[in-house]
Amino acid sequence: MKRDCLQLTDLSAGELRQVLELAAELKAEVKSGVFREALAHRAFACIFHKPSLRTRLSFEVGLGQLGGRTLFITDREIQLGQRESIHDVAQVLSRYVAGILIRTFEHAGVEELARHADVPVVNMLTDLSHPCQVLADIFTVQERLGRREDLVVSYFGDGNNVVNSWLNLSRRMPMELRIATAANCLPDAGILEAARREGLSKIVVTQDPRAAAEGAHVLYTDVWASMGEKERAEEKMRALKEFHRTGELLSLAREDCVVLHCLPAERGREITDEVMDGPRSAVFDEAENRLHAQKALLLKLLEWSD
Repeated sequence: MKRDCLQLTDLSAGELRQVLELAAELKAEVKSGVFREALAHRAFACIFHKPSLRTRLSFEVGLGQLGGRTLFITDREIQLGQRESIHDVAQVLSRYVAGILIRTFEHAGVEELARHADVPVVNMLTDLSHPCQVLADIFTVQERLGRREDLVVSYFGDGNNVVNSWLNLSRRMPMELRIATAANCLPDAGILEAARREGLSKIVVTQDPRAAAEGAHVLYTDVWASMGEKERAEEKMRALKEFHRTGELLSLAREDCVVLHCLPAERGREITDEVMDGPRSAVFDEAENRLHAQKALLLKLLEWSD
């Protein structure tokens, strides 16, 4: 039975550990100049309905390192459910490629694509969820702190697809997840409730950024207005201006805390240069680790689909 990754909850806790362990192996191999040819002669459809820097390059470079080939497809070629049905697109692509990777807006369309595809489908980003980003995030935290569980992770800013994915991760790995945001910028209500109901992690939603930063292992933020919401940028800025990460907030966290930002950053708005470029920042390690974590995810999905 083929396996997909549309949200992190599509994987069990044990499967997530396997992916992270393989990511570490793959990264070490690349650093020593060793490349696996596990995907030789296999092609992957990469559908992009949103602009991309890290997502496109990390998947294209990663698949190339594994011997695979990527097919860059935009909404000029595939307008899901418009030019032809999602069912037909899924069936056609399944005859050509070993996997379908998609970065788009509506999550429901990706779910439908996965239902009808005969090959693994990976969510590279939707408005609801960004699983590949948070997979790379926890891999980066593990590298920096030597552990990935029972951490205090503090997220500041908009309740977007990234924080939704951290909530999903909290259902697989125990942590204290603190979400510091404005009352009108909360994460998805269903995902928040599911994480609380699961009971594995402590979930705190607060409007007090200082309380969220106190004793944290990880300080995380993202742009305040996500792609597709730029018309709300001024509204979000007014709502979230108290939640920008500064040196003062950093001073409240643990001395060994890790600073993360999924990028792109609007420097001086949600994060200061002092914090983003400081010694506790792992922002660019985090960006690099998209490459290794995604390679591991794809290899495992294909293995589990056999």
